Order: sequence, then structure tokens, then C-alpha cells
Amino acid sequence: MSAQALALTPASIRELVGRFYARAREDAELGPVFEAAVEDWDHHLDHIALFWSSALLGVGRFTGSPMIAHRRNPITPRMFDRWLALWGETTDEMFPGEIAQALQARAARIGESLKLGLFFNPADHAGAAAERA
Repeated sequence: MSAQALALTPASIRELVGRFYARAREDAELGPVFEAAVEDWDHHLDHIALFWSSALLGVGRFTGSPMIAHRRNPITPRMFDRWLALWGETTDEMFPGEIAQALQARAARIGESLKLGLFFNPADHAGAAAERA
């Protein structure tokens, strides 16, 4: 499919998710985590496509808690950078520049939110705040 001809629809988001996860599963850093975490890939891809359709198009059929789902897996903050790089490659291939950039920006915000929820510990920063006061 030509990037110029592809619009952002639930069907194109499902295709994006499928292409992205094909890459992620082959990735040396991310692949083992995904392979250990996902048992039914068809279901997972459909579920994640619903998440992105909800986030991007307001199609409100997604149910679940991304924070809880990610908490169960052995991920590190650095893995989010790799995830975003693969997402960027995939969106750049599939969509025109403006749409790809919007998808990348949204993924970056979602990734930052997940990182904060998973790895930020206020106690780690309490000493620095007290020193500044």
C-alpha cells in the first residue's frame, strides 16, 4: 500500500499494529519480552488495534488497563526508546508524513505516561526536592 493513499482508519490501524508487532517480535531486545507475554497473537493484535483506534480515532471499544498489562512484564525504561524507534519506522512506511508524525507523537506521549507510571518513584526524588527547598 502506498503511504500517500493510506488514511487513518480502524483497518489501517490494525494493519499498522500487525506490521509493528512483526518487527517487534523479531527485535533482539523486544522480541523475547513479547514472545513470553503473548500467547494468542491474533487476539493480542486485535486488542491492541482497538486500543490505538480508541486513542487515535475515539472509537471507544477498548477495554483493559495498559499500565497493569505492562507491569506484568520484565521491561525497562530503555525498551520504550526501542519501541518508539520501531513504531516510527513502521508509521513512516505506512502513512504520509503528517499522519506518521501525529502517530509518533501520540505514541511518545503514551510511552512517557507508561514509563512514569511504571518506573517513577517519588521517594527517589524527595531528597533532591528537599535540597532545593
